[in-house]
Amino acid sequence: MSVKSNLVASILAATVLAGAANAADDLKVGLMFTLSGPAATLGEQGRDGFLLALDQIGDLGGVPTEVIIVDDEQKPDVAANKARELVTRDEVDFVVGPTFSNIALAIHKPITDSGTILISPNAGPSPFAGADCHPNFYATSYQNDQMHEVMGAHAKKQGYDNVFLMAPNYQAGKDSLSGFKHSYDGGIAGEIYTQLGQLDFSAELAQIAAMQPDALFTFMPGGMGVNLVKQYRQAGLASIPFLSAFTVDESTLPAQQDAAVGFYSGANWTPDTDNEQSRAFVTAYEEKYGSVPGSYAMHGYDTALLLDAAVRAVGGDLEDRAGLRKALEAAEFQSLRGKFAFGPNHYPVQDFYLAEVVKRDDGKFQTSMVRKIFEDYQDNYASECVMPN
Repeated sequence: MSVKSNLVASILAATVLAGAANAADDLKVGLMFTLSGPAATLGEQGRDGFLLALDQIGDLGGVPTEVIIVDDEQKPDVAANKARELVTRDEVDFVVGPTFSNIALAIHKPITDSGTILISPNAGPSPFAGADCHPNFYATSYQNDQMHEVMGAHAKKQGYDNVFLMAPNYQAGKDSLSGFKHSYDGGIAGEIYTQLGQLDFSAELAQIAAMQPDALFTFMPGGMGVNLVKQYRQAGLASIPFLSAFTVDESTLPAQQDAAVGFYSGANWTPDTDNEQSRAFVTAYEEKYGSVPGSYAMHGYDTALLLDAAVRAVGGDLEDRAGLRKALEAAEFQSLRGKFAFGPNHYPVQDFYLAEVVKRDDGKFQTSMVRKIFEDYQDNYASECVMPN
């Protein structure tokens, strides 16, 4: 297996070399993640999870594999240009990524229209789960709403009737609040969309302090979540339950640390998931990268397993696109999360859980599974998908 760097301007690339130059019929995978800026830790986990699986598998499906890693810089226009380069200049067979939903919206058309298969290990925007579903698009993570629906169901079960809602103003942020409200029918103390990338939440926290809601629900990934959690704790608001998704997780906890302990999130997997394969993955990831893996890394790892199974199912014939799509739909691999299947819209049907931040005996922080919220749960947009042939 060889991994070739794609260094253009401010692209952050990772290069792993093993073996001689690839033949013309080698399998090429483009990895596109956010690898710079405050949200880089999310993309790094996705990349590292995928590469860890390659270390263990070797060539995907037994076909000599080349991986090209690019940084989308969390900029839709930059990402769209790099997506075109991957499918036209580099002629990749698959693109794996991205981290953020606004990037997914930008790269979806240039990739899928080219006949290249796009597999998202994180972003799960609602349009592609419903009316805009596409035979060349798959998500190995979730539909964006679902993690937030977990927290809405938890808030309802707890009897909260006055919840303050806050998310950044972009597609995933809108999906997050929509998802929360899908399973929560109580009162809303306030609803705020902040600027994407905002790091100072003093004004919003002042509103929360004044309103004294039953709980806060928020979606603030990456550096936004790091700052929000620290500022929330410093403002003396921790007595107000902190409910979230992608705000306190293994990508942010190394920076949040004790400030996040006891805060809740939605999850489809946690590092203490109780199956042998998951335990082995967590051990291998921590040994290789020195950090605790989150769902970003797990999804990256699972995506590599999915690709390996699909390529093997067609005997390495990368020209058999229909066969590859059917093999991907079959999802004949063992997910680290346990049960996994694709719904008719190429989004997963899976279990979801309430998770809580804990401090481990070794001083590291992670999310820990509390209880199951949804079982074999399919997203709410699948019925709108009429998958083209």
